[in-house]
Amino acid sequence: MAETINITFPDGKSHEESKGITGFEIAEKISKSLAKEAIAFKVNDEIQDLSRCIETDAQIEIIKKDNDAALEIIRHDCAHIMAEAVQALFPNTQVTIGPAIENGFYYDFAKEDPFTVNDFSKIEKKMLEIINQGKSFTREVWTRDQAINFFSKKGENYKTELINDLNADETITIYKQGEWLDLCKGPHMPSTKYVGKAFKLMKVAGAYWRGDSSNAMLTRIYGTAWRN
Repeated sequence: MAETINITFPDGKSHEESKGITGFEIAEKISKSLAKEAIAFKVNDEIQDLSRCIETDAQIEIIKKDNDAALEIIRHDCAHIMAEAVQALFPNTQVTIGPAIENGFYYDFAKEDPFTVNDFSKIEKKMLEIINQGKSFTREVWTRDQAINFFSKKGENYKTELINDLNADETITIYKQGEWLDLCKGPHMPSTKYVGKAFKLMKVAGAYWRGDSSNAMLTRIYGTAWRN
């Protein structure tokens, strides 16, 4: 007999489910329409990808685009899409870090000739192409050696440095969107198409690597994204 776990919803109702059920499967059991609108889910106050499995009793909440937590996820996804677009258009560019922030997102890039706002239309066009392709975001857990070897071979020196600085017991997660991938803790929406067309690149600025003026100067591209 399959092991079961107890799932509790925000309204206090709970029921048993098979151990290992995913967030998407729970949303689908509630309704087909919810499964289509869901972008992530909260497990005991931690937001996770819908594809993640639940292994123990948990309180869960399905997150849709109108949820307060959704905007940060949308912007985080958009940062990844921008980074893929940049590397597709400018292959020798290294990506460093790219978080969601209060009013949007940014990504710091190492490029011999810094970006200017004149590059934005080309990058935005490529971003829209990636969004329309609906590339699935998939999460993988890698060993430290595997991650260092991969990024070192790609010449991604900044990523290699970040991995080397992680605690020895820290789980290293990689997120893929199609063939492109990045070192990332997540979470992400099911695919790039969920970002939609409501995004805009805003400005460029210089930023020292890790905020230290003794380090290399990078180019930071700021952008924003909205629910619709």
